[in-house]
Amino acid sequence: MAARRFTRWQPLCLLPVLGFACSSALAAPLKVCVSEDSPPQSNVHKGKATGFDIRLAQAVADASGRELKIVPFETEFEKESTLSQEVNALLSSGQCDLVSGFPLLKADLGPATRPSARVPDHPGAKRKRDRPFIALGELVASAPYQSSNLGVVQVPGQPPVNTLMDLQDRKPGAVTGTLAGTLISIYRQGSLRKQMVTLSQRENAWAALETGRVDSLLMPTAAYDAYKLQHANTPLVLAALRRPIGLNLGFVALASAPKELLEVTNQVIAQAMTDGRMQQWAKQEGLSWSAPTQPAISSGPSLQSLTTD
Repeated sequence: MAARRFTRWQPLCLLPVLGFACSSALAAPLKVCVSEDSPPQSNVHKGKATGFDIRLAQAVADASGRELKIVPFETEFEKESTLSQEVNALLSSGQCDLVSGFPLLKADLGPATRPSARVPDHPGAKRKRDRPFIALGELVASAPYQSSNLGVVQVPGQPPVNTLMDLQDRKPGAVTGTLAGTLISIYRQGSLRKQMVTLSQRENAWAALETGRVDSLLMPTAAYDAYKLQHANTPLVLAALRRPIGLNLGFVALASAPKELLEVTNQVIAQAMTDGRMQQWAKQEGLSWSAPTQPAISSGPSLQSLTTD
């Protein structure tokens, strides 16, 4: 095994407060499953892993005194499984110790709602029909390290947007069937409905913005971040408004995993938010990061809370 570089985190594996030393089990590589194509959170291309989640996973590995092994996976929404079940199968089959970027929803944590599931696509996986069903365990979450937010993307030269009412003299776009589109439609009993422009999900919302069909569009900030990475020269900008949707992201592990795993993970998350590294990593990766909201684990987005200023 290659020599590890010494960091200020490494002595954590000897701290008696954590109740463990660097055992042979903990000296094994820390396997973290990440979404294969979700920049700027995580991206794995030609064996190279980059992104915000990768930096955080590396910090956890360093704090544990372990080498980091990134395991990319790609999931598809199908009738026979959900994201939480596929993530559970990855953990229960031993493909990874932690999974990053997991939405911390009450319904998706705890005991599995079905006895077994297949793992999603990942390096070395068999064809889907040949993959065995894996007995599922109980999912437990780390502390959250990021909240999910809506933001207003707009063409340059527009006035600042601090509340949705700042869009009342604009041409805001509303994509049908989306949380953001619904919010624009019902905000303050339809105050923005008269001037809003309805877009179907088949339409190119970015083109609508760049051609002037709409001059602003409410969307997940993560969507803008991904677009900005692919179109570095885009004139579109993200306004100051951030609208938390009541959903945080964190790591998940199995309840049967060593308790020290999440203890160290939570320490890293807390320290990185305190010393500014979390914000620094986000800036370096092009991520519009926002601090987690309360409650840490929620029931999901609520239109009632979103429409309350």
